Amino acid sequence: MRHVSTSGRRRHPEAPLQDRVAVVTGAARGIGAALARHLSGAGMRVALLGREEASLRATANTLPNPCVCIEADVTDSAAMEAAARQVEELLGPAGVVVANAGIAVGGPFAHTSAALWQRVIDVNLTGSANTARAFLPQITRTRGYFLQISSTAALGSAPMMSAYCASKAGVESFAQALRSEVEPDGVAVGIAYIHWTGTDMISGVDDLPVLRALRRHQPRFAQRVHTPEQVAAWLAAGITSRSHSVHAPPWLRWCQPLRPLFPAIVAHIARRELRTTARDELSDVTVLGVGGLADWHAYDSPGSSRPSGPAGV
Repeated sequence: MRHVSTSGRRRHPEAPLQDRVAVVTGAARGIGAALARHLSGAGMRVALLGREEASLRATANTLPNPCVCIEADVTDSAAMEAAARQVEELLGPAGVVVANAGIAVGGPFAHTSAALWQRVIDVNLTGSANTARAFLPQITRTRGYFLQISSTAALGSAPMMSAYCASKAGVESFAQALRSEVEPDGVAVGIAYIHWTGTDMISGVDDLPVLRALRRHQPRFAQRVHTPEQVAAWLAAGITSRSHSVHAPPWLRWCQPLRPLFPAIVAHIARRELRTTARDELSDVTVLGVGGLADWHAYDSPGSSRPSGPAGV
C-alpha cells in the first residue's frame, strides 16, 4: 500500500529539520504516530512505515507537510528495501531514520510458544537491523541520523518479559556497534531510552504481577506515565541535536551510572512477587497492545507462510 499526502509545507526559516526527509517505522499509532506529527510540524517530509493501512492513512492525514505511508513488515528485508526505494522516489533520500517498530509479550517463558517469542525478537531486533540496512545508503549520502528506540527494559530485565527485554538490550548493543562503524561517514546514531508511556502497549501491564510490582516499587516520579506526544517531543529534540542518547523522560540520564545495580534490584523485587503470587496468575501469555495483536494476527493468519495457532496464546 502506498498513500501520498501533498498538503502545503510550512516554512521554518532557521529550523535544522526543514525540508529534510524522515522515516519512522511503527508509525501507525503510539509514539511512532506522535513522532511523525512532530517531525512533520518541524518542516520534515515524513515516510510512515507500518503494518496497519487504515491507521497509517489516518496519521498521514494529520500531517501538515508532504508525506508517504507505506505498509511494510520490518522483518521482511526485501519489503524494507522496496520501501527505501519508494521513499527516495517520492520524497527524496532519507536524512533521519527512526527504528521504532516494536511489539511486546507478557507471560512466562515456558508457556510462550517458540513462534511468538521469536516474533518479538524478529520485529524488535531483526526489524531494526533491516531498517538500518535498507536506509543506510541514503543516510550515508545525506550524512544523516539513525535513531534506535530502546527502553528501560534494556537496563534491567524483568521476568515474564524475556523476549521484549532481550530484544531491547539487543537493539542497544546493535546501535552502539553501528555507531562506531558509520561515524567516519558522517552518520550519527542515537539510542532512545523510553520509560512508561501511555500507548496501548502498556494498557495491560498492571495485569502482569511482576511488572505491576516493579512499577509500584519505583519512586513516585518514576511511576508517571507520559503521553506519546511528550515522548515524541523529547525524541524530536534529540533528533534535532543528533544526540547519542535520548532519555524520555530526561531524568533517565542520571540512571545510567547506576546500571550495574538494576539487575539485582529487579531480581529481588521479582523473586518476592513470584513467591507470593498464585501460580494460575502467572500462567497467561498476553500480546500487549492493539499494534502487537495486529502484527501477530497478520503473521499468524492462515494465508501466512507459517503454521497458525501457537501454544500458550
